[in-house]
Amino acid sequence: MTATTVAFETVPLESALRAAVLRSRQWLTPGYVRVRLGGPQLRGFNAPGADDHVRLFFAPAGSPPPPTPEQWREFESREYTPVASDPDAGWVDFDLLVHSGGTGSTWAAHAPLGSVAAVAGPRRSNAVAGTPDALFLAGDETAVPAITRFLRQRSPGTPARVFVEVGETNRLVPLPTDDATDLTMLVRPGQNLVAALAALTAADRPSGKVLGFVAAESGVVPVARALLQDRWALPPEAVIVKGYWRRD
Repeated sequence: MTATTVAFETVPLESALRAAVLRSRQWLTPGYVRVRLGGPQLRGFNAPGADDHVRLFFAPAGSPPPPTPEQWREFESREYTPVASDPDAGWVDFDLLVHSGGTGSTWAAHAPLGSVAAVAGPRRSNAVAGTPDALFLAGDETAVPAITRFLRQRSPGTPARVFVEVGETNRLVPLPTDDATDLTMLVRPGQNLVAALAALTAADRPSGKVLGFVAAESGVVPVARALLQDRWALPPEAVIVKGYWRRD
């Protein structure tokens, strides 16, 4: 890689399954909650990339933590992006969308403080090589943790064009914006991310070396790729496009 390029590079990490307890709960909006998991086993936890994923395993209410990773893996689990952590103090924060019937969101919203869970991973990290001149970030509520981390990790003053699709109850979900951030909140049902991305033209491309990240319902994937790789001609290694979930 030369100094004139920017790219995502996959870096393997030493993975582990770490038992923890629910230490605190903070409601960011009526439909979005931040939970903090903590415990001695979370000391040394490392998730350096903005889009890193871990798997949370949820023990049934009142259960003691299982003694082995194999027994933990028999429980319900979901994947999430850590939004913040302190490897010295031994805690990790997660921001979760609360929705009907979701295993993780039900636990995040209602589990008593002190409930046990386990954090597995991440097994790899998407590190950023080079220094982008600008960021393009887009997603729905499920991508807010990753977008938050991208915004926090950029160099001060780096321009960021951000599109976030949310429901009415989450229109005030907090994001770490500054004067260099151009944020567009798309509120359902009247607005949606697919239409917003499809409306962007070649003239809307930020200048210089652009790092692109888009994650939402899987229907966004072809539209995002058409924008970032076709109309804006971003190199594939500078783009992450993901379907975090599927409507069906």
